[in-house]
Amino acid sequence: MDIAVKLQQKFKDRNTKNKLRVYQGRLELIKKRNLSTWKDEQIQAESLRLQKEAKSGTPLTELLVDAYALVCESAKRKLGLQPYDVQILAAIALHERFIIEQQTGEGKTLSAVMPAYLNALTGEGVHILTFNDYLANRDADWMGPIYRFLGLSVSSVQAGMSLFEKREAYAKDITYVTAKEAGFDYLRDTIVLDVDDTVHRPLHYVIVDEADSLLLDEARVPLVITGESGSSNDDRLHYAEVVKQLKHTEHYDFDEFQRNVYLNEDGAARVEALLGCGNLYSSHNSQLLTSLNCALYVESLLKKDVDYIVRDGKIELIEEYTGRVAENRYLPDGLQSALAAKEGLQYNAGGKILGMITLQHFISLYPNICGMTATANASAIEFEDIYGLQVLQIPPNRSNKRIDHLHRIYTHKGAKLKALVHEITSVHATGRPILIGTSCIEESIMLADALAIAHVPCHVLNAKNDSEEAEIIAKAGEVDAVTVSTNMAGRGVDIRLGGSNPAQAEAVNKLGGLYVIGTHVNQSLRIDDQLRGRSGRQGDPGASVFFVSLEDELMLRFGINQAIRVPRQDEALEQPLLRSKIAHIQRVVMGQNFQIRKELNRYSDMVEDQRRILYAERLRILTGEIPLSPSEQRVRLYYIDELWADHLAYVSYIREGIHLESLVSGNPIDEFHTRITEAYEQIPANIISESTNMLVRLEGSNDPAKWEEFGLKSPASTQTYIINDQYIQNTRSSWSAMTVFAFGIRSLLRPILRLSKF
Repeated sequence: MDIAVKLQQKFKDRNTKNKLRVYQGRLELIKKRNLSTWKDEQIQAESLRLQKEAKSGTPLTELLVDAYALVCESAKRKLGLQPYDVQILAAIALHERFIIEQQTGEGKTLSAVMPAYLNALTGEGVHILTFNDYLANRDADWMGPIYRFLGLSVSSVQAGMSLFEKREAYAKDITYVTAKEAGFDYLRDTIVLDVDDTVHRPLHYVIVDEADSLLLDEARVPLVITGESGSSNDDRLHYAEVVKQLKHTEHYDFDEFQRNVYLNEDGAARVEALLGCGNLYSSHNSQLLTSLNCALYVESLLKKDVDYIVRDGKIELIEEYTGRVAENRYLPDGLQSALAAKEGLQYNAGGKILGMITLQHFISLYPNICGMTATANASAIEFEDIYGLQVLQIPPNRSNKRIDHLHRIYTHKGAKLKALVHEITSVHATGRPILIGTSCIEESIMLADALAIAHVPCHVLNAKNDSEEAEIIAKAGEVDAVTVSTNMAGRGVDIRLGGSNPAQAEAVNKLGGLYVIGTHVNQSLRIDDQLRGRSGRQGDPGASVFFVSLEDELMLRFGINQAIRVPRQDEALEQPLLRSKIAHIQRVVMGQNFQIRKELNRYSDMVEDQRRILYAERLRILTGEIPLSPSEQRVRLYYIDELWADHLAYVSYIREGIHLESLVSGNPIDEFHTRITEAYEQIPANIISESTNMLVRLEGSNDPAKWEEFGLKSPASTQTYIINDQYIQNTRSSWSAMTVFAFGIRSLLRPILRLSKF
């Protein structure tokens, strides 16, 4: 480990100890408030007193000890749960706006109830953002009896609820909801023309579950609301057939990391011959070239059962960090259409984008943010830089007994697979449960097939059967269980030894607990730690090991296969320096991704600043703070929405094409900022101009029927979805279609302008 990393860790450890020492004092005060002799009525009266205190302005920190003591006693009475000391420490840290790192199985769900209750006492509402609908519904039902016993209301928001149901759910004191659904509801609120159609209250306090996944990994995911769907281009099927006739190296090349693809000169000539389109790079062929590059990109870089699956005649993208189907998510631009064409499927293009916000910007709207996860410390710098939030590691209730074995490293994938099957077969023979984390659907199926040949039955959990997740995970800790899974990040379900059978739990304990095997190391140490953390919960025994091949993607990208000159062999390599090199690479990649995110945030941050300024004005008009006649209000709101949608379209166009204009010189981000600032500054005047003209046509009529006659109404239908941002989400690509087009232009200009290769 680098000296700098060691020093940084030492400083963090000392800071954590100091902070926990302060919290220990409050913990003792909470425990001294022994409420076991109180009657239910006394506890409920005390809760009512705290609500009155909070609403009268008493600082919540002054009420913390009494509030947490009430929750602890209520949890014991209503759920039979006695919070551990470490759970109370975590709850104190959450109230003080920390990101807490609490190991898997330590009870984050119960820890969150204490700060949620305390911050809901003011009546302003608390949101607990979860990773999926299942967890939102489960946690609201599970913890609900505590809140209700103490006189507070609780609900969960589920996708597909009616407007009325959502408004009621958000009106509760505590609301469990996925981050994405809360974000979509916020976007819907930003385009309503009647204040009664909004569902959110003003955002107040949020607890983010699986904080590293939502605040970092998914942070730049743009949530989008659009109008009615448009039609697709039939030429996409033709382009899909054309690119299938092209060959790597002969007709196209990848960049040095195989993240992007571009035609070479022979490829351009081949396409021109196949399409009969003349010079491919002529201005009149710009749309054709963009569509063609989309087709080439999806054909050569997006892999079925790795990046997406086809189910029920539809393309479903796969989340890189979880291995799950990314519900309601699409690729940007023409890439989604091109991918459908590659698979011979129908696709309807999305409608006009009416609003857009990233998860990072949405969550940043909450004045008070905290979060919890099992793996935060490795990204502490990023949490602080982006959100101003510090990470605090909470010690486990029982010491961790899990044995983390050294990586087993092999020269090639064949040797790794052979060793994996041998290891799994040997351990399975003892009856010990095994969880194997794979890199993708393709690998999970391949390993399951290899195990079947070795007569080892297994359950497979991947994006193709994620609906069976809870059932498969519930059995993963049983005797003889072998579970092959794609990435375990954000799964949110504990694996209990023996499943629900206490007798089996004892047997599994004697066998050494759950044995976790990783078939590869991830780019991020956090993701590896999430897989490891499925074993050894609450002081249980357990073990973990990762199998690595020099032919794995991460090893190839950093040339480890070239640096280690050893003959191919089936035996594991015994080179301690190689293991430390892998850990170093993971830290380097995490740092690189952090810098990429910071750089790319500079594109979206200014657009978000513009949106907030315009939306603040819109909200004042919607709520009547700015006195306008009904017709003036309707017209002004309508044109704010129309011109903002036009601005978003322009922003997208500039964002895609700015690289083309900056190939020779200039800073693309500075140029982007200049362009969108100039465009945004025209919006207020255009709103006034368009509104004035429409009001003349309306002749001041306040008749809603006449408004509709002139088109002053909300879209007949809207669609919400997530754009899979190719700049950061897909590790095999950081460019969009327009940027690929720009790279093609650059390749032609390179000999003339003496540009570097990359």
